[in-house]
Amino acid sequence: MQIIMPNTRDCIACKGNSPQKYCGKSFCPIFAKAESMFKIKSKVPGKDFFGESPAPFIGRYGYPFVNVGILNPILTGDNGKKNGKEIGNEIWKYDAPRHWADTSYSINEIMDLRSSLINSRFRAGVMETNKLVGISKEIGMASKPVEVEINLKEKPNFRLNNDAYMAPTGPNAKLIKARITSNPKIDTRVDRIVSDTDLKSAEAMIMLYKKGFDENFISRILSVGNLGIGSNRKLVPTRWSITASDDHIGKSIIERVKNHNHSNYLAYFSGYLGNYYLVLMFPDAWSYELFETYMPNASWNQSDELRYTTDYESFSGRKQYAYNCAGGYYAARLPIAEKLDSNKRQASVLAIRVITGEYTVPLGVWVCREAARKAVESRPIEFSSRDLMLIYAKNLLNKKFGIDEKNFNKLMKNSRIIENLTNQVKITKFMS
Repeated sequence: MQIIMPNTRDCIACKGNSPQKYCGKSFCPIFAKAESMFKIKSKVPGKDFFGESPAPFIGRYGYPFVNVGILNPILTGDNGKKNGKEIGNEIWKYDAPRHWADTSYSINEIMDLRSSLINSRFRAGVMETNKLVGISKEIGMASKPVEVEINLKEKPNFRLNNDAYMAPTGPNAKLIKARITSNPKIDTRVDRIVSDTDLKSAEAMIMLYKKGFDENFISRILSVGNLGIGSNRKLVPTRWSITASDDHIGKSIIERVKNHNHSNYLAYFSGYLGNYYLVLMFPDAWSYELFETYMPNASWNQSDELRYTTDYESFSGRKQYAYNCAGGYYAARLPIAEKLDSNKRQASVLAIRVITGEYTVPLGVWVCREAARKAVESRPIEFSSRDLMLIYAKNLLNKKFGIDEKNFNKLMKNSRIIENLTNQVKITKFMS
């Protein structure tokens, strides 16, 4: 989906400095990108540099031949080990979505951090094995940033790459040669799972999750082809690996959730970076529905009307990819399932994501995951009936975002969960 930016005339008139912001945003995304890039321009290293890599990056264009990148912060660039040592153990923060959310990083702070990541990339087939692919695999499975020496074809191109699915990256250049200069720190539990070439990737991801590794690490190790049956292992574009890990981990938790007792009527609400989640839990068998609503003048909605997309799954799950809400569907479902499992409850869950003009620059689906996580970690409000909870939801959305009764009723009218709860006859009725 392409971002619709303000028209040229408005940008010329405003230049990111107008108090009223002609585009309707709280601050100008074009100005914010330019500001982040300006900060690092003088620090971009030359063709050869030493640094610590917190993560690899696998592109998707041209699949099955893709760009494989080694990410290095510019702060450890051509100043070599000296600056690297000064930063100490802070390099991991360049690829730590959960930490960003826990410590409430702002959009500008995240852009500043990620825009300084050099993407040293090379082209490879997804089934290919060579020295550079091997280095990427080691970086992907390491618990700490890996020290590498980089030799590029030219000085990195100065630009900021960002989209709705992945965290942004900064300058990029073609990689000629790379060399790991210290032993990567690889957890023995990870090493055992990676070494098991008879273990399917889905099972491996669930095992890693149960051992305490977060979804960001799991998607990273999947993307570099370190999981799965030996002969089937291949590079997985980072964009795909993120959704795959959210989906498989979520499904494994949901299977446990289905065996728990029903929840009470509970409403959770919170958000992060202009992404707000109202999570309504109804005492019924597991099902899940997400509405992604775009407020006027929010990213992807430059109209004056509320826009939305929606996807749903019943107790038996989905058979097709959630094309409407895409990766955000699975990213939000994961923390919701985690919450139900920790409470030893199951529920029919209606989640409403409200995307406001605060979310000026797409930062990746991790924002959905962490915003939903903040919501379900908030203190819930309990209700005695479905009607009371829906009245609360209507009033909250109106007070916080100006969603009027007409638009709220439109969402509820198109909700599969509300329809099922209202019209579906339960077998218990005949039993009684």
